[in-house]
Amino acid sequence: MTDTPDSDGSGGDDPAVDAAEVEHVAELARVRLAEGERETFAEQFAAILEYFEALDEVPDLDREEDLVNVMREDEIEGGLSQAEALSNAAETEDGFFKGPKVS
Repeated sequence: MTDTPDSDGSGGDDPAVDAAEVEHVAELARVRLAEGERETFAEQFAAILEYFEALDEVPDLDREEDLVNVMREDEIEGGLSQAEALSNAAETEDGFFKGPKVS
């Protein structure tokens, strides 16, 4: 993860992530890597870093105006009576819904 670009803005011949840095990250994560995996992960990390560099090129946009609450005001309406609410219940007991026991 070197930050030494050449005059053309690329990293030159030096890889963006080398096997030593991959080994260091693997040690921090307590992951064992084989030698071939180090090189594979170095290439993959370099590709990921290229994606992040592409994000740096996204232009800033003007901020839109603040949004206002688009929800409607609450309206108080009549509800169901207890008998209506319990009318479709499979089981009731003493005016309440009855469900299965939870252990």
